[in-house]
Amino acid sequence: MKKTLLFLLCTCLTSICVWGQGYDLHIPKEIQAAYKKGTRQKDGSVSPTYWQNRSDYNIQARFNPQTRMINGEATISYSNNSPDSLRLLVLRLYQDRYKKTAMRDADIAAEDLHDGVVIKKLVIGGVEYDAQKLFRRGTNLFVRLGKDNLILPKGKTDVKVSWEVQMPISSDGRTGRFDESSFFIAYWFPQIAVYDDISGWDTYNYTGTAEFYNDFGNFDVKISVPKNFLVWATGVWQNPQETLTDTYLQRYTTAKTSDKVVNIVTADDVKKGGITQAKDSLTYHFKADYVPDFAWATSDHYLWDAGSVVVEDNGRRVVVGAAYKKESKDFYEVAEIGLRSVEFLSKEMPAVPFPYPNLTVFNGTGGMEFPMMVNDGSTSPRSDVVFVTSHEIAHTYFPFYMGINERKYAFMDEGFAQFLPMGIQTRLAPEDDSKMNNIQSYAATSGREAEMPMMVPSHLETGFTYGIASYYRPGTAYVLLEELLGKELFLKALKEYMKNWNGKHPMPYDFYFTFNKVANQDLSWFWKPWFFEIGVADLAVSTEKSGKITVTRKGALPVPVNLTLELEDGTKEYFYESAAVWKDGKKEFSPKIKTKKAIKKVVLGSQYIPDADEADNVVEVK
Repeated sequence: MKKTLLFLLCTCLTSICVWGQGYDLHIPKEIQAAYKKGTRQKDGSVSPTYWQNRSDYNIQARFNPQTRMINGEATISYSNNSPDSLRLLVLRLYQDRYKKTAMRDADIAAEDLHDGVVIKKLVIGGVEYDAQKLFRRGTNLFVRLGKDNLILPKGKTDVKVSWEVQMPISSDGRTGRFDESSFFIAYWFPQIAVYDDISGWDTYNYTGTAEFYNDFGNFDVKISVPKNFLVWATGVWQNPQETLTDTYLQRYTTAKTSDKVVNIVTADDVKKGGITQAKDSLTYHFKADYVPDFAWATSDHYLWDAGSVVVEDNGRRVVVGAAYKKESKDFYEVAEIGLRSVEFLSKEMPAVPFPYPNLTVFNGTGGMEFPMMVNDGSTSPRSDVVFVTSHEIAHTYFPFYMGINERKYAFMDEGFAQFLPMGIQTRLAPEDDSKMNNIQSYAATSGREAEMPMMVPSHLETGFTYGIASYYRPGTAYVLLEELLGKELFLKALKEYMKNWNGKHPMPYDFYFTFNKVANQDLSWFWKPWFFEIGVADLAVSTEKSGKITVTRKGALPVPVNLTLELEDGTKEYFYESAAVWKDGKKEFSPKIKTKKAIKKVVLGSQYIPDADEADNVVEVK
């Protein structure tokens, strides 16, 4: 009996210490409260009492390219799945970032300043509000609800809103105009903010750097544009037969099942005209199921390519297209790069079938992701085209398939968008090593005053701080974590995390604790320095007269030990140990070198291991 009790006690303690508690990690009060309430679980799995709200949108919009004005009406069906009665409703008006008085941390052109989104009519739960009298702060509109339209737990309400907003003349890298008649339209409709189990209403303002956090829902959207304009958008196009003429409808239909890229609209076609049906106004209808956002683009002279790729054993295909100006020579290959990227992500890393039925890469500026839409600028060399295309497509998984809160934890999506497509980037552009580039970019920029730990909320970061904490440092950490666990175990943990949390709102601890559980070990020794602490990766090597080699961990971040031994006879031998060599907290490590030959020089490190100071990475052996 004693042995049985001792075994059970040891088993219980092992569960707590190995993957249950993350005992060495700081957990903010809000998340501790969620654990106490039971909406989150400390093994990373989804709690039976986890909840999230939902917004379904039915939108009709009209766009005038000459005035850049959008006029829209929407009915939003809002489901309150929380245990709370909601006496407040928060609407996001992202285009209020362009107001003359708005706070911004990213530049916009002076010519694009305006007075914000104009709310013409707002009805919530049958009660009409005078929008001019409601409280607006930053990019949020706050509506106090009365007893007649209180949103009860498990209750629903309809929000009816009509509005107008002018899109910017120039693009800020995410949305705007690219020439007189080509536009990418994002953050364009009033959107209900997220109310979650961690912080309640998400009221952080959109200031230009930190990105987004949205609830999931269905979208039914109709967009009216002048004649000759094509529209590409989130969702499945419902009425191509009402918009395209026969030749182009046939090409589009062929592309949906073609393994090869089809040139649906060529430069000659644009010159000739007659691509769309002869109507003064065209209405495009799109439906998207369970997505966190909706974006679209339009042009009357862009070229259009598309093809498809099988992503599941049942034969399900994803249609991948590119819409671009004829002068953007790099874009002539983008549809093919997109197809190969979707195939790689579906079958190799993360080896989860692409979750959306289609995707279009639109030739705009910068690089920005949306569900089923990408806004990419023209670039060179070819390796950069491969990188930005595959990076933005990888975002389909993070933050869309996984409903990441990018406002707080951008590393949870940008870091994975850096990491996931590294394999296809190297395959399509072998002249450029994206894994090495990411690691060396981190090594070159880490250790500066502006570098902050990744767990610092992203909305508090700007510029350099945001870039290194969201992209290079997490991208490097995921590379090292895969190497530490081995690809098989890493993929198993990643797929478990994605299986549990797709379509939901995971926090970083859900990620950490899922990996702990699947790996059956507490990885706090890795999570804490890499994600929570200020510090750099920095190793040094030294030798003693006895021939003993010592590697010293000078920096806080654990990294692998890679030694190249240059021998007296001119040959080389190698020694490698994963970052796990530092898991017990020690500062020095003496590898057991098995060579019987005389060592002339010891070189520490590699291009795949960050090191803030390489001056002490080489030692001559006397």
